[in-house]
Amino acid sequence: MEHFKKQHSEVIDGASGQIVVQGPLSPDQLKQMTLHAQLDAFRRPQEQHEALVEIAELPEGRIIAAFEGQVIVGYVTFHYPDEYELWAEGNMEDLVELGAIEVANDYRGKGISKKLLELSFRGGQLDHVIVFTTEYYWHWDLEHTGLNVWDYRKMMEKLMKNVDMVWFATDDPEICSHPANCLMVRVGRNVPQSSVEAFDRLRFRQRFMY
Repeated sequence: MEHFKKQHSEVIDGASGQIVVQGPLSPDQLKQMTLHAQLDAFRRPQEQHEALVEIAELPEGRIIAAFEGQVIVGYVTFHYPDEYELWAEGNMEDLVELGAIEVANDYRGKGISKKLLELSFRGGQLDHVIVFTTEYYWHWDLEHTGLNVWDYRKMMEKLMKNVDMVWFATDDPEICSHPANCLMVRVGRNVPQSSVEAFDRLRFRQRFMY
């Protein structure tokens, strides 16, 4: 798993200085930072900061972050599916969830999201796993972007395709509850066929129940 945690870093020029994109970050590195006040899509910034540290402490946990000074202005998380999710039912060691990607409002439009993802997959770090993300319209920032659900979904699909994540069909009830919701997946080049088939059974639970 050593290559899984190999750290990469890149610099983006921001309006008021340089923005460093780096990861996976260690828990100690994250503890020395604070979360930008606008990073509140999932929970309050302080609580989300604590959640990022907890994810980084997991054996499979990965946090790639963009920060200016000691302030995190964007991040992406990778971890095993939560135990209450259907995606965890297969107990797959090579199935990892891209749990969240978020960039502070004032820092959008600088290519930070794209760079966070590119760094996450750089050097074949995730070629041995299936990475999936569940896109739910109720997590999208429609208010600040001014986009409707369909345009926002197109934006997310375009972003994920930068790292070869593509739309996959599923009969998961939560995803199927709204037509804008979707499942995006990247199957690493070193993933065995047996794992692909196990993931297919998770994607189509209703089909395999009979």
